[in-house]
Amino acid sequence: MKVVAYSIKPFEKEFLSKANQKKHEITLISNPLSIETTSYAEGKDGIIVFTNDDVSAGVIEKLAGLGIKYIATRSAGTDHIDREAASRHGIKVANVPYYSPEAIAEHAVALAFALNRNLIKANEHSHHFNFSNNGLMGFNFSGKTVGIIGLGNTGLATAAIFKGLGCIVIGYDLNFPEGSNVIEQVTLPYLYANADIISLHVPLNDGTKHIINKKSLHQMKDGVMLINTSRGPLVKTTDIIQAIYTGKVGYLGLDVYEFEKGLFFEDHEKDSFKDELLEELLQFDNVLITPHQAYLTREALQGIANQTIKNLDLWQQNKCVGKACVCAKTAGL
Repeated sequence: MKVVAYSIKPFEKEFLSKANQKKHEITLISNPLSIETTSYAEGKDGIIVFTNDDVSAGVIEKLAGLGIKYIATRSAGTDHIDREAASRHGIKVANVPYYSPEAIAEHAVALAFALNRNLIKANEHSHHFNFSNNGLMGFNFSGKTVGIIGLGNTGLATAAIFKGLGCIVIGYDLNFPEGSNVIEQVTLPYLYANADIISLHVPLNDGTKHIINKKSLHQMKDGVMLINTSRGPLVKTTDIIQAIYTGKVGYLGLDVYEFEKGLFFEDHEKDSFKDELLEELLQFDNVLITPHQAYLTREALQGIANQTIKNLDLWQQNKCVGKACVCAKTAGL
């Protein structure tokens, strides 16, 4: 199969090469997919994309005109792809439904640790030979209540780590996993009211967009810690900023940002214009933001590459990609 892979970072190449073993003719380019870059797909059977690529209806229409029949995304989330448009043009879509949930879970917990123990501030002070302990006090995780919203593979992996720290773990999911002896099933209002730490692990859709907003924040404990390693638009940024000012949110750890598209994954240090909301968030000492890197482990990258190539293998054999299939008709759209 001939495909072009968009938004390829240098560190991805070895993993894709190892997974592919020269089975498919893959053109790797660093350019993100957009209306302007669809021309790179001419003469190809399919494309491989990432979360920051523009796979909207207009782009899909152009791709269809070029003969593209397959879109594989190197991610679990598919909110960047207009699946209905793909279905209209007979284009099959696949994702990576499962890859090292521990990578995301460990990053979520790392954000929580760093925020609690003021590790960034302590490191900066130490680099200036300031070894005072003032302003560095944290708390014990043991005995604290952690609320996990979303109990798929990543949510369960996160719950297991917090449970191992001695936390009381409560969780909410529309499809709560059966037989869990780690997590207590609770309602969302109960979780908001009782959790000292809340970690988000749900996909982005119409029902979850801005799940963290003024109303839900009002239900939370004063000084709550909120961690988001899932999708930026789960959190309404303007509301979370106000909650930090009032002290409702005592700690905020983000690996994703509501308006990260076109911003994250690239160096914008020298840009003359900076995102004003993001700048405001970054002024707070109790906010820690990482650039959508939770997936960035060797194990996760190899898992993503392996599943992506497996999807191409199955399509080439005219077979369904199984659980990786996210075509509109299988998603109930």
